[in-house]
Amino acid sequence: MTSKYTNRYIGRFAPSPTGPLHFGSLVCALGSYLDAVSHGGHWLVRMEDLDPPREEPGAAGRILQSLEAHGLHWHGPLEWQSRRHGLYDRILDELAERGLLYPCQCSRAQIRKQGGHANDSCRHTPREELQADLPSALRLHCAGGEETFDDIWQGHQQQQVLEDTILKRRDGLFAYQLAVVVDDIDQGVTHVVRGADLLETTGAQQRLFRLLGAEPPMFGHLPLVMGPAGQKLSKQNHAAAIDDQCPAENLCAALGFLGFHVPPELGGESPAAILHWAASRWQRRQVDRRNRQLQ
Repeated sequence: MTSKYTNRYIGRFAPSPTGPLHFGSLVCALGSYLDAVSHGGHWLVRMEDLDPPREEPGAAGRILQSLEAHGLHWHGPLEWQSRRHGLYDRILDELAERGLLYPCQCSRAQIRKQGGHANDSCRHTPREELQADLPSALRLHCAGGEETFDDIWQGHQQQQVLEDTILKRRDGLFAYQLAVVVDDIDQGVTHVVRGADLLETTGAQQRLFRLLGAEPPMFGHLPLVMGPAGQKLSKQNHAAAIDDQCPAENLCAALGFLGFHVPPELGGESPAAILHWAASRWQRRQVDRRNRQLQ
């Protein structure tokens, strides 16, 4: 699989429409935007709307509205994963033809009881022994060995790939691990700047990049904004939506979290002026890598 774009710096922000943009996701969007723009690159937005049961009605529109209100304008066509099913099916067909996929009927309860997916026993189950009335996931033959990479902020990483990755779920939905890699290849993404909660998924994703004949992008995992109880600020934890009526205040707070010393007068500027100021001063080494609460 090859990219249809050039090899210049291309970054992206890929939110899931499970709720409106909150402060933690604004920090992630801003960090990925500034890293792309400061390196003369393009910044794309892709809506990861692959899981309808978890999506909140109207959330996608609210996320895009918030990005626009904060001056975070993307530099290419907006992509929707829900409109890319044909591409995912084609990639699954190619992997199946290479003998890299197998059906798995293991339930989450079984996997929890085993302490993880039992790759060997599941891999070797003859198809005729699969229960006809039980849906199957599709797993990728990829477990074993180690993936290494140098993360922009988290440093050198060594990750064991212990489990065969699910690429299509038992409920028939395409898995995040398939779609995110296929989309990054297709869009020519060269740098993935995202939250540190996704650091542990990177090794398995790198493995899939290479199986699809693509060089993995450079990864940078930004620190997480933590809530008052020490949990990650997230939609699942009912993080408050950012107020689109206060974009300058929000941007300045996010810049402070990312390590900028923000002059008070910047809060009176437009979002475009604030972003221009920040992009001209962006330095990766200034980012505090610790997950922490907003001060």
